[in-house]
Amino acid sequence: MNKEFDFKCICSLTTRTLGLPVGSLSAKSRKRPIQVARATASYIARTEEDIHHSIIGKVLKRNRSLIYHYEKTHKKYFSSCSVYRDTFNKVYKAYMDIDGAKEMFVDATFMKQYLLNRGVSEVLEPNVLLEINSGQVSYTIKTNYLEYINQLEKVKLALGNYHYSIKII
Repeated sequence: MNKEFDFKCICSLTTRTLGLPVGSLSAKSRKRPIQVARATASYIARTEEDIHHSIIGKVLKRNRSLIYHYEKTHKKYFSSCSVYRDTFNKVYKAYMDIDGAKEMFVDATFMKQYLLNRGVSEVLEPNVLLEINSGQVSYTIKTNYLEYINQLEKVKLALGNYHYSIKII
């Protein structure tokens, strides 16, 4: 769930950076600027975020095998196609500017307090555990089936400016 959200953010960044219409990466268009943008977003998602091919394919409304093709041809297109190279460099720079500005937690107690201060809560009898990792720090939120979606949304909202991953246990 978190990886799909991450890829949608990469797609949004790509379309915004290149001045393309919102949602154009998942459209059926085969115009070159859109194809190059799709390949760029897919390659960044695979190499930087380790997002699975099937998730990328689902968001782009394409078969996952196309994502393998984007990975395989990246080096060739980057060295020989100026349109691809310029597009990739522009989007990758924008991605690194945003990604470099994100922070990581260095203390579990601080992470816990930060989340609790932003509305995340725990229950006394948990059925579901949300394990949140940021850098070397990990914190587990104890919740139940009725509340875990709400808690998940609160965590995503609270950690928007942080590098993190969530695992539902």
